[in-house]
Amino acid sequence: MSKIRIVNAKKIYGNTTVIENLNLNIEDGELFTLLGPSGCGKTTLLRMIAGFNSIEDGDFYFNDERINDKEPSKRNIGMVFQNYAIFPHLTVYKNIAFGLKNRKVPKDVEREEVNRMLKMMQIEDYADRLPEKLSGGQQQRVALARALVIKPAVLLMDEPLSNLDAKLRVEMRQVIRSIQREVGITTLYVTHDQEEAMSISDTIAVMKEGAIQHIGTPKSVYQRPENVFVATFIGRTNILQGNMHAGVLEICGSRFSHSSWKTVPDGPVQVSVRPEEFVIAQGEAEGISASIADSVYLGLNTQYYLDIGDAQQVEIVQESPMEDLFSVGTCVRLLIKTEKINIFSADGNTNYLRGI
Repeated sequence: MSKIRIVNAKKIYGNTTVIENLNLNIEDGELFTLLGPSGCGKTTLLRMIAGFNSIEDGDFYFNDERINDKEPSKRNIGMVFQNYAIFPHLTVYKNIAFGLKNRKVPKDVEREEVNRMLKMMQIEDYADRLPEKLSGGQQQRVALARALVIKPAVLLMDEPLSNLDAKLRVEMRQVIRSIQREVGITTLYVTHDQEEAMSISDTIAVMKEGAIQHIGTPKSVYQRPENVFVATFIGRTNILQGNMHAGVLEICGSRFSHSSWKTVPDGPVQVSVRPEEFVIAQGEAEGISASIADSVYLGLNTQYYLDIGDAQQVEIVQESPMEDLFSVGTCVRLLIKTEKINIFSADGNTNYLRGI
């Protein structure tokens, strides 16, 4: 197994620098996800690690070994691609055995290792089938088995589930997470899907325009995002303009306070309140004055859209009541779960509550 260490990485396409001075540490056995919108540089970075992209500057290490100048075939990596990249003319068994044959592994060892992978991936019954006879999920299991059977030091996965339907994506998340834990292999996973990243990762790095915005556990990225970009990219949130004075937050003329806000500097701030962090109340004197603009019943939960003045609208999610929903035009008050919201600097670059 290997740790991955990247020091001051730089990537240039033509006259455009897409990654500059990027630093990253991935621990041995960790499932580490690069998450970000299309074009943010996450796949570029993965391909630099794999040896498929040139490295203009910086140092890449597996443990203490610098790999910048090593051929891709010498880096001992396994790769799983978005389009599976399995051989259509080879059976499942022969696809999985391909890397072992290239390494001239003895026949008995090959048979033992391929059968172990077939069993682990729960595709023993499909060993003699061609890929065209498999579902998308089964093909992705074959691709994962082929990547792991050579016992690589590092597993690289580039948007591996994006070609699957929603139900299969959820199923394959669990398969990947379960097998990664069982094998204990260091894994770098690339996706633009926030839910996917949250569900499988030990650690997430959120990227924007070639720079890492936040590195942390799924919980920390969601609950205490580094900046407004991360807050808005991970899940849904309402960004409101507010003002702090002596630890008291004012939003739309209403005041809120919490013991952890005493160190927040006075002045204008941006406030992130996720839909589930609002509470709709009637008959309250406190809270933000609002009116119901629309509602969407989703079974367990109901989404409400409320006007709060200054042409602002917020989204709120609450558990659906047994009684009738709030009707359009109903005037209510909005309370907030003050321990959960995030308060950012006026430019949105700093979360004042990080580390508290």
